Amino acid sequence: MQPANLFDLFLARVQATPHAPAYRQHVNDSWVDYTWDETARLVARYAAALVREGLKPGERVALCLRNRLEWVAFDQAALSLGLVTVPLYFDDRPDNMAFCLNDAGARLLFLENAALWGGLRDQVKTLERVVCVNRAANEADTRVTCLDDWLPASAPPLTRSPARAEELATLVYTSGTTGRPKGVMLSHRNILSNVAASLAAIPADTSDRFLSFLPLSHMFERTCGYYAALAAGAHTVYARSISLLADDLRAQRPTVLIAVPRIFERIHAKLKEAMPAGSFKRRLFERAAAIGWKQFQRSASVGEKLLWPLLRLLVANKFQRRLGGRLRLVVVGGAAFAPELARTFVGLGLPIIQGYGLTETAPVLAANRPGDNDPLSVGRALEGIALRLDENGELLARGPNIMLGYWNNPEATRAAVDADGWLHTGDLARIENGRVYITGRLKDILVLSNGEKVPPADLEAAIVRDSAFEQAMLVGEGRPKLGLLCVSQLRDEAELCLRANDQLRGFPGYARICHIARADGPWTLENGLVTPTLKLKRNEILRRHAADIERMYSTSEICCPGRTPGN
Repeated sequence: MQPANLFDLFLARVQATPHAPAYRQHVNDSWVDYTWDETARLVARYAAALVREGLKPGERVALCLRNRLEWVAFDQAALSLGLVTVPLYFDDRPDNMAFCLNDAGARLLFLENAALWGGLRDQVKTLERVVCVNRAANEADTRVTCLDDWLPASAPPLTRSPARAEELATLVYTSGTTGRPKGVMLSHRNILSNVAASLAAIPADTSDRFLSFLPLSHMFERTCGYYAALAAGAHTVYARSISLLADDLRAQRPTVLIAVPRIFERIHAKLKEAMPAGSFKRRLFERAAAIGWKQFQRSASVGEKLLWPLLRLLVANKFQRRLGGRLRLVVVGGAAFAPELARTFVGLGLPIIQGYGLTETAPVLAANRPGDNDPLSVGRALEGIALRLDENGELLARGPNIMLGYWNNPEATRAAVDADGWLHTGDLARIENGRVYITGRLKDILVLSNGEKVPPADLEAAIVRDSAFEQAMLVGEGRPKLGLLCVSQLRDEAELCLRANDQLRGFPGYARICHIARADGPWTLENGLVTPTLKLKRNEILRRHAADIERMYSTSEICCPGRTPGN
């Protein structure tokens, strides 16, 4: 029987495989496993604690933790009572968290660290209880308690949730690239339909082990790495941290990884740094990736086919062992996956499946399939979802996973979802033989003074693959030539311009940097120039660096003559 809500999905899993491993996390210097039955008993204690708070179905409760079992326990307990969960990014700024809490009208907040409360206390208006995993030292606020004191020692067994499929399950706030975050309203049906469609496209089962490291506050990880893993009965391991991710991959040996392109950008940059250009290691690595890609595309010559087993042994297999050696599936989403990265890592034998979606779509709209994979596309629409292009080339979507709307923001809802139920994604795309290729953002397109339209995202992703660039943003709206604003330790702007253009070889002729300026210091969450998901706040960067941009355009017309993409 199809579950009516997300908690019933959890309850069905517990009943199906009560003694199977559900979760693993690092506690007191060792890895600890929890079965589904043990997890259910923990969820019951959380539910009993929430009942004591007098919360009613439909009321909002927020959580701000790193990925860990307690995140799941709180979420499932809240869902079991018909409450609405509001996840916050652990590394977000206090003022942004406070806005989300106030906008949602959250009555209770579950915090990992009591130290976070100090930055929130004077800004939040609606909270009546703050529960901290770590005990608050000398905390005078009577609303604050620690988890050990809040949880009862035992609780009655769990029963089915009263929540109906069409009711609100969660409020997920967008990262706010162009203004204040908007609360995306997702129902139980929105998410359950997306879990089912995702598993139909990319199956998983009880033999799988997921390694979870992307924030659970992001719908990509929450749907694909949490609810889908739960539905499949897979074992989920919570990574200790990003800095220890490489160690955890080797030690925990996952079969499934939910990832974003940035992880592979970092791996790629480190590999290049470890193998100097022109060295035997670099040539061997590049040869293996190139022939491996041809093998994947079934276009290798006879000689390349004969050489491939040796290259696979010397390079590809060794690289795969660094990732645990058991990966059968790497699902990549959340941002554009650069073609160079796809060719390199697929060429090295990584089973990468690229997908696409939005918070507003719970989140997956399209994905490649294991037996039908073009890593340069985002694949085909999931079952039950319709995709089409409007006259401007914008991708529109309709299906059971489309959000209920934006919380307290009917005007934004009407702007996003038209009268016929089509969600306007804001992304430009082309569709060929059913495959979707994302070509840029409708609002991010730079229109040069000669009328040339430049989608900056792919160019910026190519530029930052050179380790000299920490961050990069193209500019040039209404200008005759492209400029680049970047964060780099390298101070020679002419050299930076040359290196940027070297990265843009193979792009069309318009993709040439003619002006450049270095920004002082990185663009961070703390200084308000990136979102919690590390997307650039383009308008704010333009505003703060207006003088730098004017300076770069007042200098010589071409800052690095004689070097053009493709030459």
